[in-house]
Amino acid sequence: MSLVLDSSVTLAWVYSDETTAAVREALTTIVKSGGWVPSVWWLEVANVLEMGVRRGRHDAAFRDATLADLALLPISTDAETGKQAWGPTLQLASRHGLTLYDAAYLEVAQRRALPLATLDVDLRAAGKAEGLPLLGM
Repeated sequence: MSLVLDSSVTLAWVYSDETTAAVREALTTIVKSGGWVPSVWWLEVANVLEMGVRRGRHDAAFRDATLADLALLPISTDAETGKQAWGPTLQLASRHGLTLYDAAYLEVAQRRALPLATLDVDLRAAGKAEGLPLLGM
């Protein structure tokens, strides 16, 4: 079964000091069954990697190689994310005190009836409250 992947789990793959068994399990699931992300995922991941360059955590070559590797994974972008933003996503954000960015992951997982892979504590709590299966931690 596929899953919805957020940037926290993605970046935990990238930075080995943040990797856990659950993160490795999520990666195995993605490789085997594919994954879904809202369109904001691409921006969030690239932004964290760019900030890593600016802050001296890694160099631009690491950023570029990481993005190239991530692009090879069978990750699909949910085409409905924008259409859901002012309705279901906004309602989820309001109900759970999330940013719209985080609520987008929750909305995709809920609409597609897929597990949500996140390390974000607030997003996990919202997913649990919504009855979603969770991966991560």
